Amino acid sequence: MAAGPVRLWVRTEPFLVGALPAPPPARLAPHYLRKAAAYARARADQGCFPRLSWPSWRHLACGKLLLSPDIAWLYFELYRGLRGPSPPLRLRWAEAEAACSSAEELEWERSKLSVDTLQFLLFLYVQQFHNVSLRRSLLGDEWPSPRTKSPCLSEKSGTGNKNWDDQEHLAFVQSHLLDILELLLEPEQLSASSHSSCSSLVSLEAVCALSFLLEGTVSNSGTVRPLHKLALRQPCHGLNGYSKGSRTFSLPKLESWLRSSLTANPLGITVCVSAGKNLVRAQQGGGSTRKAKIACSARVVPEVSPLVMMSHVYKQTVAKSSDTLVGAHVSICRCHDSFIYLLSPLRSVTIEKCRNSTFVLGPVEVSVHVQGCDNVKVIAVCYRLSLSSTKGCTFHTLTPTQPLILSGNQEVSFAPFHTHYPMLEDHMAQVGLATLPNYWDSPMLVCRDSGDTSVFRLLPPSDFYTFVIPFEMEGDTTETPGGLPQEYQEVLKKREQKVQVWQRMVKEAGLSRDQRKQLQAVVEDKFYEWLVQTGNRQQLDSLVPPALGSKQAAG
Repeated sequence: MAAGPVRLWVRTEPFLVGALPAPPPARLAPHYLRKAAAYARARADQGCFPRLSWPSWRHLACGKLLLSPDIAWLYFELYRGLRGPSPPLRLRWAEAEAACSSAEELEWERSKLSVDTLQFLLFLYVQQFHNVSLRRSLLGDEWPSPRTKSPCLSEKSGTGNKNWDDQEHLAFVQSHLLDILELLLEPEQLSASSHSSCSSLVSLEAVCALSFLLEGTVSNSGTVRPLHKLALRQPCHGLNGYSKGSRTFSLPKLESWLRSSLTANPLGITVCVSAGKNLVRAQQGGGSTRKAKIACSARVVPEVSPLVMMSHVYKQTVAKSSDTLVGAHVSICRCHDSFIYLLSPLRSVTIEKCRNSTFVLGPVEVSVHVQGCDNVKVIAVCYRLSLSSTKGCTFHTLTPTQPLILSGNQEVSFAPFHTHYPMLEDHMAQVGLATLPNYWDSPMLVCRDSGDTSVFRLLPPSDFYTFVIPFEMEGDTTETPGGLPQEYQEVLKKREQKVQVWQRMVKEAGLSRDQRKQLQAVVEDKFYEWLVQTGNRQQLDSLVPPALGSKQAAG
């Protein structure tokens, strides 16, 4: 139970979308991060502190931490995706990046970028979340099973997916709180062994940075505040050791106050499962008695990005476009043989343990992560795509960053984004995503067991078909944003020409009325056979409105 009038908890986002679901490089272990922090503070006049410029981080990461330039940029870019600029500034950066005609020009544009140094260090520390043992991080990374339990609404104890488990977030911070505080200390507050003492002082700017991880509320006011605003409240000074004169906190008192105030996240996944609004509990198609479950925390917690959880959708089409989804973190798990459309601007999407399904997403501001899925198709405009432990999956994306291939993937296909709905371009503008640059065809192999380029391919143009979203909506988008690559467009053009030739042949054949009816019947029979063989009949059947009185999953 939290002591005193202040309740603190671990923020969801740094772990949910900030922790890359893969073991970090050994040189991002806490020992090296403390050295990096001291290095940055000592070079405040060289673009290292309090803001860390891209050139300075590249030098530090490549020269001191021995990371490759691509990995250095990956972490810098991941942080900017999480804590970066507003959507209009994102669009301005996308325009500048797309205009670069050489690697030198691109590097010049990147040199203008910077991040908050202390928060970025905390972000790097959070990457240890996927190390099984922090103590062994210098001896060799331990690799967790890529096929973890998935976050499903039926699991009463919460989620087995670490990124979606607020109890894991809390346990991580509680276990490593002193390490985290020491990372933020000024060099003179550390001993020769880079550790703190009972007289160490924590600066106000360090506590402000710690608001990246912690937030809370006063009593039961319901207003969520960042950590530093709560720490500066007069009644808390005696507990956390804040001195107005020096604008510092006593480290032992601050650590004690944080530990006594930390509690379970009332805004996390557990609340979403237990107290969130149940959006739908629909009967499944195909005669199944299983129930689809979709729950949302938006009405419980209006101040933060809502959490939406969807599970056990089976042989069904689910379509939603609503304010409930706008800016939401979405978890989709254990959905099989289904078609799911979420046509709103989203914050993040995690798809796990799904099979033989198609997911059509509105623009995703931060990340789409797909894990443990077989034979799924994901169609999305997104800032970041990452995948692990997938087999036979296809990704039609428009993305300004390289797709990340993590561990355990097989037979991955990447293809250009190939659909649209009327509000798509408006939704893209809301989350700051443009049509250029587009790196859908330039994936990055991140994990050491993903280094074999044979795990993925670019979809051959001969296998490419456009995708039609079968719903009417208001809006101005009438074609695929950014168009299609030339080789794919040419294939579509040739198919269209074949259709025109066929239509002309039928017209010029001089068939009688009975012959036309006979030909039409043959074509319809062949089309029906194709629908059954490809599984598309199921999708068409699921679009038929349910019988009067039954519940719908679409809307």
